[in-house]
Amino acid sequence: MQMTSAPHLQAEDRPEYARILGDALRHAHERPDLEGVGDRLNTEQLRTMALNATALITAAAATEYEHYVKARAELRTASATVPEGEQYADTSSAAGPGAGIGAVLTVLTPILAGTAAAIFLLVGYLLRAVSPSVAFGTTMIAAGWIFAAVAAAAILVAAVGLLVTALRNGSTSRAAEDEEDELPEEVARAREAWRHALLERGILPFLRDALADPSAGPAARTPHRSPNRIPKVGYSRPDFSGPEDGPSAGPRPTFTSPDFTSPDFGGPDHRPE
Repeated sequence: MQMTSAPHLQAEDRPEYARILGDALRHAHERPDLEGVGDRLNTEQLRTMALNATALITAAAATEYEHYVKARAELRTASATVPEGEQYADTSSAAGPGAGIGAVLTVLTPILAGTAAAIFLLVGYLLRAVSPSVAFGTTMIAAGWIFAAVAAAAILVAAVGLLVTALRNGSTSRAAEDEEDELPEEVARAREAWRHALLERGILPFLRDALADPSAGPAARTPHRSPNRIPKVGYSRPDFSGPEDGPSAGPRPTFTSPDFTSPDFGGPDHRPE
């Protein structure tokens, strides 16, 4: 039988394989052909068996996966050929010198104003307590309250700025995720074809064969065991025969022990009496 080599499942596609497998096991009770889940083998045992047989299962959708990987590679190659000036034009225009100064002022203003307010209020109230008649203490207290108001306003502005930045970053991340999901039509079709082939020709037949395996024991008897065996899926393993199964051997040579004679039966020089 002629077999074609299947492309190796890339690391970035392994989570997708695990997700499709999890969905198939989660909805196994809705399929009549997988009604034996939980009786002979539970979902965790089937999941372990399918993960151990990743190469075997993905080989059933090798053609679709190869087309999907090729289309994705072409897309990434085309994206990498964008001129560097165009790629960073928006970033350079958006990030101006005012952004750094504004961030510094937002951070330093509450600290400096709060420190000044504490010093002025402390000195002013001490002067008023020592010499109430001195007007300088009242001036220090008034300046302290002004700095306290500036610190409170700066804290409010910083909080609003942080909130706006968080909302902007959240919308940017969601837009990036949406852009990643909205792949070009050719790549999206290739990915969907691979997913469908992987499920229909790889995962589901493997689960059916695993459940139909007569050597699979009831799931209730081995709740904490995960079988590492791989059921036969559309092919048979080579038969290995032991020495006793080989061609019949010919007759074995026989060995006789040497004959030892007594002195009465010696050579011609010794005649019996």
